[in-house]
Amino acid sequence: MFTDSHAHLDDQAYNTDRDEVVKRAEAAGVRYIVNAGSNPKDNAAIAELADRYPAVYSAAGIHPHHAAQAVEADFEEVKRLSARSKAVAIGETGLDYYNNQVPADTQKKVFRRCIEFAKKLALPIILHSRDADEDCIEVLRAENAQECGGVLHCFNGSVKMRDEALRLGFYIAVGGAVTFPKAEALREGVKGIPLSRLLLETDCPYLAPKTVRGKRNEPANIVEIAQKVTEVLGRPLSEIETASTSNAGYLFGVGIKTQGKIVYEIRDQLYLNITNRCSNHCTFCIRNGTDFVKGHNLRLKKEPTASEVISAIGDPKKYREVVFCGYGEPLIRLSAVKEISAWVKENGGKTRIDTNGQANLLHRRPVAAELADSVDAVSVSLNAQDSGCYQKMCCSQYGESAYEGVKEFVLDAKKHIKDVTVTFVTVPGVDTESCKQIAEKELGVKYRVREYGKVG
Repeated sequence: MFTDSHAHLDDQAYNTDRDEVVKRAEAAGVRYIVNAGSNPKDNAAIAELADRYPAVYSAAGIHPHHAAQAVEADFEEVKRLSARSKAVAIGETGLDYYNNQVPADTQKKVFRRCIEFAKKLALPIILHSRDADEDCIEVLRAENAQECGGVLHCFNGSVKMRDEALRLGFYIAVGGAVTFPKAEALREGVKGIPLSRLLLETDCPYLAPKTVRGKRNEPANIVEIAQKVTEVLGRPLSEIETASTSNAGYLFGVGIKTQGKIVYEIRDQLYLNITNRCSNHCTFCIRNGTDFVKGHNLRLKKEPTASEVISAIGDPKKYREVVFCGYGEPLIRLSAVKEISAWVKENGGKTRIDTNGQANLLHRRPVAAELADSVDAVSVSLNAQDSGCYQKMCCSQYGESAYEGVKEFVLDAKKHIKDVTVTFVTVPGVDTESCKQIAEKELGVKYRVREYGKVG
């Protein structure tokens, strides 16, 4: 089963045989297709295609080539269409300086608006960057795009852009160009994409892979792209298929039929589940085997907005504490955590955050002080006695720097939050005695050992 994470089935190239194109995709094993918007005039048609075909999902956006023509009504249309049930992203959006078709400042204004919408609507962005990587990175950082996340569409092999996108928690989409004979630099770049961050796309009707190059591309060709990625990464096709499709599910919610719970009770605590996304891909994580915790389905079809979470909480005083702990890493959505926890505090409740401790790396600044007035406790998953063991188990998007980053977060957190605990899991290879020493002597905080395989 494959997911084509970026297609343009609304293109007039399919006007005579669109139904057959979708049928061929299904026959080839393409279960889901994300149809990306670009021209404001076509966003409504894209949403209608999602209604027509069960396999197709929609994204409304304004491509940088159309930024100069965008008016306020177009932005309102993007917001309206993004509220539909099969809308899974904002985009495509970004910057394109190839041939300088639209002034850079105009492109940036539209790009910023699209990121703003994505954060407010709790949707990821589909990022387009062509000959504009430096400015793209600058805008993504300035607008805190890590809070909405997204995918770097049409990866061109740029190591700098790839690594910055990964640091921001973005996924990387590989398309037909990876099959081109002269695309050695692109294939080298693909080798640096972790399986936990890989998506596949056709960008059809453009960029058809090698065997059909020069012809109209279509979603069924995702299989050829996957086969080439298999060759490049030296991994079985089944792994590429499973990873890329699972990643699309985490990011877009494609194929998820019911919305997982955004709040769930365990004993006298209320847990908040606000994202599928995580900066780690831990070998021992429950996500590798199930969507359920204590009978509660946590796989989100769509991330909830802060107001939706607040509405679902009810009276926070009913619970011993309200805990940010769900299917993903809550501090990816720092702004939402701050808004929700402040509301809980104002209404007489207590909050705790269960986190992997990588928030400072993700947001590129110490964040604990921003939580001091509303958060009562933090539990940080340190998990291992050294960086090598940590990375082997947790597979962080920050690589070998992740472990020290977690410890720095703990040291900063204890300055601002009264109750800080670090936790370790009894995974084979973890030296729990060394971990206890790190907690008590190096970090000066409490510790708790979590039993491997036990949840909740």
